[in-house]
Amino acid sequence: MRKLTSRNLENEMAINAGCGMAHTLNLIGGRWKPSILWRLVKETLRYSELKALLPAISERILVLQLRELEKDGLIFRKVYPEVPPKVEYSLTALGESLKTVLQVLAEWGDEHREDDGTLLHEQTTQL
Repeated sequence: MRKLTSRNLENEMAINAGCGMAHTLNLIGGRWKPSILWRLVKETLRYSELKALLPAISERILVLQLRELEKDGLIFRKVYPEVPPKVEYSLTALGESLKTVLQVLAEWGDEHREDDGTLLHEQTTQL
C-alpha cells in the first residue's frame, strides 16, 4: 500500500483525472482482472468456478482482484445465507458497459499473437 502523500500516487491521480484511457486501464489493467471480467461477461460464476477457469491464479490473488473489482464497482458479489457459504460474482451495470472494450481487446489479441502467445513479428517490424 502506498502512502497517500507519495509523488507516485499524485502523478497517477493526475494522469487518471485527465485521461480516460489511463483511468480505464487503471480499473481493468493487470495480469488477472481482464481474464476475470471476460469470464463474467459470459455468465455469473461462483468463486470455485472462477478458480477452475483460471487455474494459474493463486487463491490470494484471485481474492484480491475480486475485492478490487468489487470496490471499483465493476462486479457484484452476492452472498447466499447458507452453509457452506455460497458466493456468486457477476458484472454490475458499469462492468457490463465494458463488454465492448473487452471484446475488442480479445479480438485484437487473437489477431496479433502467434500460437505460443508472442506478438506477431511482422506486425512489430512495421511499426
